[in-house]
Amino acid sequence: MQTIQPKTDARVAIEPGFVWDRQNAYLFDIDGTLLRSRDRVHFESVANGVRRVTGFEVTLAGISLHGNTDTAILLEACNRAGIPADVLEPQIAAILDAMCASVEERRHELDPILMPGVKETLRHLSEHGALLGVATGNLEMIGWIKIEAAGLREWFRFGGFSDQFPVRAEMVGHAARKARALAGDAATVCVVGDTPRDIEAAQANNLPVIAVATGNFDFDALHALRPDACATSLADLIAVTGNPQ
Repeated sequence: MQTIQPKTDARVAIEPGFVWDRQNAYLFDIDGTLLRSRDRVHFESVANGVRRVTGFEVTLAGISLHGNTDTAILLEACNRAGIPADVLEPQIAAILDAMCASVEERRHELDPILMPGVKETLRHLSEHGALLGVATGNLEMIGWIKIEAAGLREWFRFGGFSDQFPVRAEMVGHAARKARALAGDAATVCVVGDTPRDIEAAQANNLPVIAVATGNFDFDALHALRPDACATSLADLIAVTGNPQ
């Protein structure tokens, strides 16, 4: 698995009193945070799923994808295509299943690349006893397929996904409840993501959040939203603590 090399212009900002690597549980976003997909398998699954179930054609052109959820993207694409609500609503579950089937059938085409410092960070947090999970806009089957393709499945015990949660903040809240069911009611649960929507979803649930500028938003754009920690990459963040061997 190839890993992108860290940038030389590293920047890290941590709010006073926040110890980024001593939270009880972590919810990692997938796309842009853990990995980047160099294929179009997931992207094309929306149109493929809609076509299989309804026969309609949809496009994702003009839809904001970064930090969005699969379910919200699907609904917007269908609305833009003019699919009548009475046609769409009874078939949403079938379309979501067809999207998952599309990715499963094309699993061999997946070509993920890890973001800088991902494995080192997961190992570091795990060695300190943290519970690791994912909180992603992906559908559950798609999210786990991508995690497996990237060679990261061993690190994660649970996940929060968008199958029933078009709104990201609701998905993150659900994932946090799952984390506390495993780690204890008093567990501190920290979100890790690469978009403003990750930050907003964490803050909506009163959760600490680490933002990394490895997706489509730069350090300044993320830092302006006042995450508890902000870094140009996980590799740069872990350098604050020292890169564990």
